[in-house]
Amino acid sequence: MSRLQRVAARDPRAGFRAERTDSSTSVPQGLLKSARKSGQLNLSGRNLSEVPPCVWRVNVDVPEEAKQNLSFSAAERWWEQTDLTKLILSNNKLQSLSEDLGLLPALTVLDIHDNQLTSLPSAIRELENLQKLNISHNKLKMLPEEIANLKNLKGFYLQHNELTCLPEGFEQLSSLEDLDLSNNRLTAVPGSFSSLPNLMRLNLSSNQLKSLPAEISRMKKLKHLDCNSNLLETVPPELAGMESLELLYLRRNKLRFLPEFPSCRLLKELHVGENQIEMLGAEHLKHLNSILVLDLRDNKLKSVPDEITLLQSLERLDLSNNDISSLPYSLGNLHLKFLALEGNPLRTIRREIINKGTQEVLKYLRSKITDDGPRQSDSFPETTAMTLPSESRVNVHAIVTLKILDYSDKQAALIPDEVFDAVKGNVVTSVNFSKNQLQEIPKRIVELKEMVSDVNLSFNKLSLVSLELCMLQKLTFVDLRNNFLHSLPEEMKSLIRLQTINLSFNRFKVLPEVLYDIPALETILISNNQVGSLSPQKIKVMENLMTLDLQNNDLLQVPPELGNCVSLRTLLLDGNPFRVPRAAILTKGTAAILEYLRDRIPA
Repeated sequence: MSRLQRVAARDPRAGFRAERTDSSTSVPQGLLKSARKSGQLNLSGRNLSEVPPCVWRVNVDVPEEAKQNLSFSAAERWWEQTDLTKLILSNNKLQSLSEDLGLLPALTVLDIHDNQLTSLPSAIRELENLQKLNISHNKLKMLPEEIANLKNLKGFYLQHNELTCLPEGFEQLSSLEDLDLSNNRLTAVPGSFSSLPNLMRLNLSSNQLKSLPAEISRMKKLKHLDCNSNLLETVPPELAGMESLELLYLRRNKLRFLPEFPSCRLLKELHVGENQIEMLGAEHLKHLNSILVLDLRDNKLKSVPDEITLLQSLERLDLSNNDISSLPYSLGNLHLKFLALEGNPLRTIRREIINKGTQEVLKYLRSKITDDGPRQSDSFPETTAMTLPSESRVNVHAIVTLKILDYSDKQAALIPDEVFDAVKGNVVTSVNFSKNQLQEIPKRIVELKEMVSDVNLSFNKLSLVSLELCMLQKLTFVDLRNNFLHSLPEEMKSLIRLQTINLSFNRFKVLPEVLYDIPALETILISNNQVGSLSPQKIKVMENLMTLDLQNNDLLQVPPELGNCVSLRTLLLDGNPFRVPRAAILTKGTAAILEYLRDRIPA
């Protein structure tokens, strides 16, 4: 039976009923004509309080132009129209949908997010071809049982509603791959969820869940499970048997213990920050062979086991705001790119070393591994290592043992020659001239170009970056925050090893062009400037870029094409004057922001 025949069977007069001109005025005839050709109709943001009947009947009624013109070219034969497959009604004021929704059985995409819907019509059962349904940011308290009829549904987005439970038969949505139930009022997850064999992404964050069903482990294809911001006190041990799981979010719950993960061989990110975990043992770590990110911040950990060195793939470790007083020296053997330790009562590492950043902490820990006994510098105050009057302001101990040239927090307008002279024949990998009054970068820094990888020039009065800095070919990290910079020289593209640059609290009005040409860049921090624009096309080419901090700038809009920059793991946009994405989207994190932007890329 053809589509029109099926419609006629429900309504014998459907093909002959005239359009209601009073309602169709909200939708231009040209838009409807275009929809008949393309199969797509976008009515987003039109302030609609109801959907005009002409929309539901776009493939049923004789079009208005056919009544006025009796001669048609081949391209205008309305009876050869394309069935509507994509309908976007988002960002309106809809409180309900008509049962006439069933007159669009060919729909594959229906987007009605950001409205005021309190219910869905039972006619939704007719949309058997639907593959993507977005009804997020509404006021739904329940779903109709007819939802179970959508056998081809792959993406179902229900976040930010008022759901307290799910209807019977929900598990019959066997094609589901992506399901977002975050920010609702769910108190339980049905065990029948295990009958969703193709589900790859499940978001249950910001609900009222006190437990997860053991049956959840039967989701053999699940890669991403988000249970942040619930009331979980434990997670079922069966969770550790989910072989395909790659990302697990359990932040902001009430967990006291971590499960073991013997079967989660593919787990790349484990986020358990803001819980009440008191112990981390070898049994929790020994199977996390592929882990890249481990977030343990804001817990009650008192120690870190030596077995942390089993995590040879680990790149980011967040231990901030715990009760850790010491770290195992073996931690220095990990190839971490980011290590957070703030808010711990650490006694074995001086605060000045922690302030230098991840690589200096790891370097310090590695240096301790080879110690056979206490160093002379541990037995005497640090000042005893500074014997010569000419070196009285230079930390020679830091140069010799930590390979750091440190002349920070002196409020100096110039770096004295004696500071560079103190290096002598030693190898220095880090330079710290922060918290001074420098108006230009010291020219003698070029003498260190064969060895220096980290440079900290933050909290000075620099208005430009000199070419001497661009000659440090081994530079991987540079901190230029809290200066007066408004541009960067093109010569910086020669810094082919540069991975992290901090430009926060300067005077940039655009993202500096040269940054797009530095291939190794992984992190760009440019918050608290005046950046008003950026190029998503150029950012997309930056294959290694994982972190982009644009907080507190002057972005009036976020280009939707930025959603294609899939390499980004952290995108921070708070504090800009744009209207969309809304704050509710920003709080959901980078993946949600990128998905939101991708959905708004013009077809």
